[in-house]
Amino acid sequence: MTASLDAIFAALADPTRRAILAMLLEDDMAVTDVADPFDMSLAAISKHLGVLERAGLIAQEKRGRLKWCKLEPRALKTPSVWMQGFGQFEPVNLDDFERFLAAEIPMVPSDAAEEGAEEKM
Repeated sequence: MTASLDAIFAALADPTRRAILAMLLEDDMAVTDVADPFDMSLAAISKHLGVLERAGLIAQEKRGRLKWCKLEPRALKTPSVWMQGFGQFEPVNLDDFERFLAAEIPMVPSDAAEEGAEEKM
């Protein structure tokens, strides 16, 4: 369960991925349609979709020549149940939660993180 929660919360941590999930609430979409509103390459959108799919939040399937994405709302049941365990709190606003984490956890540049990992070896 922990690995599943980690993957889901990691996927939800990115605003682009949350926007994609919001778009998929309306209906299934072709990957090219998912990419349209974003100012990034189709390859970058595909990486975001891969993260969402590995977390179980979406499914992708080929329909003819196009790859389609659909929301898997049941995947949010586990984190929802986990968060309900903290019932004394108000419902979680994920944007507020992201801002809280950004303030509490200093961002480490990826080069510094790699250097730290090399020093431990």
